[in-house]
Amino acid sequence: MIAILRIFVLAIFALLTFIFGCTYCLFSPRNPKHVETFAHLFSKMSIVLGVKLELRVPEGAKEQGPSVYIANHQNNWDLFTISGVVMPRTVTVGKKSLVWIPLFGQLYWITGNILIDRANKSKAAGTITQVANKIKERSVSIWMFPEGTRSRGRGLLPFKTGAFHAAIAAQVPVVPMVCSTTHNKIKLNRWNNGHVIVEILPPVSTEGMSKEGVRELSTLCREQMSQKIIELDAEVAQLERAS
Repeated sequence: MIAILRIFVLAIFALLTFIFGCTYCLFSPRNPKHVETFAHLFSKMSIVLGVKLELRVPEGAKEQGPSVYIANHQNNWDLFTISGVVMPRTVTVGKKSLVWIPLFGQLYWITGNILIDRANKSKAAGTITQVANKIKERSVSIWMFPEGTRSRGRGLLPFKTGAFHAAIAAQVPVVPMVCSTTHNKIKLNRWNNGHVIVEILPPVSTEGMSKEGVRELSTLCREQMSQKIIELDAEVAQLERAS
């Protein structure tokens, strides 16, 4: 019964958000401010999922300026968890095929996100250059999932290098963001789904770095994120034992 109620509430929320969101964005289409607005709106729905969501945003993070934000990509629940820390003037980079998803795809496009063709490696390489140019020209940040796919309980997967190439090309910092493990944690038919912690880590500078440093940068960020996920999972376990 709880699952049916949650699915109903989420479906109504999504439908209204996509319809009215697209209408609202028509007044300033593809304005990067929209991504933050709707991302935070979706994170509010974590309450409906029975999740106690804690967002840890360091002081001054919203004044960070153009950056490349990277996050761990676990499952579809990311839409309601890690979305809560999307920073101002941040757009995401997603697969071109997303635009064909009814309602969601149209909202994703009109809010100003960047779509790339991952099936065409030459085009994708050119897109990295375009992304770097957009960061500098429009003074925006980008958000990417460097794993390239949902991990679905397999831990932090190996990183692809696109996000790091873009950061170095634009000479902006990489800012890791991590979410505690949600795999097999959120059950629609369970009233209380416990704690989920999302945290923004300190920025990693790319100043003066050349493309030869991509692998080193990727490895450094992945190690930091992996360690933080372990720490957050331990903290969540402690919180849930105490509750």
